[in-house]
Amino acid sequence: MPLKHSHFLPIALALAGVFLFSVMDAVMKAQALAMGTFSAMFWRNAMGALFAATLYLPFRPKKPSEAAFKLHVGRSALTAVMMYLFFFGLTRIPLAQAIGLTFIAPIIALFLAAPFLGERIGPNVKLAALLGFGGVMVVVGGDLLSINANTDLLGVSAIVAFSVMYAINLILQRKLALIAKPKEITFYQNTFVLLLMIPFAPLLLLMPANELQWGGAILAGLVAIGSLILMSIAYRRAEAQQLITTEYTAFIWAALFGWWIFGETVSPQTLVGTGLIMLGCIVSARKATPRFGHTPTEEPSP
Repeated sequence: MPLKHSHFLPIALALAGVFLFSVMDAVMKAQALAMGTFSAMFWRNAMGALFAATLYLPFRPKKPSEAAFKLHVGRSALTAVMMYLFFFGLTRIPLAQAIGLTFIAPIIALFLAAPFLGERIGPNVKLAALLGFGGVMVVVGGDLLSINANTDLLGVSAIVAFSVMYAINLILQRKLALIAKPKEITFYQNTFVLLLMIPFAPLLLLMPANELQWGGAILAGLVAIGSLILMSIAYRRAEAQQLITTEYTAFIWAALFGWWIFGETVSPQTLVGTGLIMLGCIVSARKATPRFGHTPTEEPSP
């Protein structure tokens, strides 16, 4: 079977997209702590918009359809709010705890896929979601659920609110990917989010103070663009329910980055949980039986 027609290719692309997004999470936490959430997000989007424009505009693209333009605007507004909440939450609670909390998003999105996308949720996907969520619970254990006097409820609330919005975003991502090309999606999302932030810049924006902060903004913009393009291609080629479980692998990267960069110990429960997460991805990747009346079509070009 040619690689471009394989049902495993969208999963591989989504996994790569999650990895790049995880890299951005680590960079953005450092950036937000250094210059504040708004400034870190503004410069990430400024760099992202610049890189996206160089990939999209030289090819003299056609004007987006009316349906695509409305989705671009709506999804960008949602993205601006949810990403601010996420980066704000990262400055107040540990990265692993924040990532763990976001994993309620795939579960919500999984069941939104039926009413909003018309996807029939198969038993493989339900099992994959259960395995993935169970793996996260094994990894984060009591730390995620323990609420005490030292718990930053504002940070936790911001991440939970982000997770609900991100679930909706995953559904919109699938709808948009079916009618717009990846480069178009990448350009308009970064540009529109930046435009939404500009009115607040005179009051909140800080310039990067040194080369390290400029480098962080550039790196965050690059990996964000790469992640968005990969995820757009993946969601163009496969149903949302098949790809949602790949979101759980973000915790794997969080654990590995913590061990590699910060010298954090990887516990046995992390290894067990990681195994469950990966098993969930494998179960989700199993090709489902086509729905009644559905016939395969040629793969859309990216």
